[in-house]
Amino acid sequence: MNKLPLILLLCCSAAMSADDKFAAVEIKSTHLNGSAWLFEGAGGNIGVSSGEDGLLIIDDQFAPLADKITAALAQTPGAKKAAMPRYIINTHYHGDHTGGNAHFADHGTVMAHDNVLQRLQKDDKFPSAGLPVITYDKGINIRFNGDNLKVTHLGPGHTDGDSVVLWQAANVIHMGDLFFKDRFPYIDLKGGGDVIGYRDNVATVLQMIGDDTKVIPGHGELATKDDLLKFKHMLDYSINWAKEAHREGKSLEQMTSEGLGEKYQSWSWSFINEEKWIATLYEGLKSA
Repeated sequence: MNKLPLILLLCCSAAMSADDKFAAVEIKSTHLNGSAWLFEGAGGNIGVSSGEDGLLIIDDQFAPLADKITAALAQTPGAKKAAMPRYIINTHYHGDHTGGNAHFADHGTVMAHDNVLQRLQKDDKFPSAGLPVITYDKGINIRFNGDNLKVTHLGPGHTDGDSVVLWQAANVIHMGDLFFKDRFPYIDLKGGGDVIGYRDNVATVLQMIGDDTKVIPGHGELATKDDLLKFKHMLDYSINWAKEAHREGKSLEQMTSEGLGEKYQSWSWSFINEEKWIATLYEGLKSA
């Protein structure tokens, strides 16, 4: 029996299933201030600079959504200059933030922290066309659309290659996955993430921004400085709780059984529930 048609059918079915998963996704665009926009779809939130110099995007979600993102960009002012972004910034290496790289790199330049390039290069499934072309260590300034986008790497947190992007004139900041609004965060310990570093990076951003700064989380709706401060309080509480448990010699099973209490019950979500968050705290704070 010739197995080739069956293999082709399975491959096509898998591809169609991937596309079907995103078929109903809509890209919601919101103008924030000045040249700054927020796009919400599936995966990490997208920041957009759109104006007289053209288009710049921060993260690009999943590959099957690239055409929908392009269509949404066409409805912003920068599309009059060019239909596709001149620059693409990746806040870190995860696929729900870099999936559209190859599509947008046909017309623009991808940039990210040095460690993002290193991690994407190790992924055999990631298209080489989507790899960052410009990389940096501490950060970079991009003067675009009448603003200065200050891109800053604060050290290991969510991963070892996170960047935050601040529109200095528009007073908007994109946090990447250093902020999950009203949710327990995912800290990628295998990707160089660090629990204490994550909390400290959030603290640093709180010092960088003003009371009226608009805050784009990696996941969740548009937020404020107060929302980010509430997130920081959750991180402090969780870390202090886990450190005390470690000092008392409690096992992961004991910590999970006891739980964090009622205060943060609502912060569990589909990807990181309380059990997974406690496991991250347990593993990430072993030597703290």
